[in-house]
Amino acid sequence: MAEGLLRGRRVLVVEDEFMLAEDMSQQLAEAGALVLGPAQSLERAFELLAAADALDAAVLDVNLHGKQVYPIADTLLERHVPFVFTTGYDASALPARFKSMSCYAKPVDMSRLIETLQAAITAAHQA
Repeated sequence: MAEGLLRGRRVLVVEDEFMLAEDMSQQLAEAGALVLGPAQSLERAFELLAAADALDAAVLDVNLHGKQVYPIADTLLERHVPFVFTTGYDASALPARFKSMSCYAKPVDMSRLIETLQAAITAAHQA
């Protein structure tokens, strides 16, 4: 897969479906990422953000037990931390401010997601 692409990068995972969260976290770790989470709620995601010394990227499930992840996304935008959305719904429902963000339909193609994260991290560090 994308082994080593995220070596040493801190990636926050926000996903409410336990098995998906575990699988995603494992695959990110195999790509070299230091995984924060997974967080299964907005509250836990904010706790992890507050405790993180540094964060390179995030993967955000749009819907967390009926709550939208957008407050986390807004915080990440303010901090200039790249992220991607994952969703089981139609990506066209994203608010206009997030239309330029990458959004992956579930089940997620992890190779593509990892490559997208790596490119976003590289671009953010060059900005």
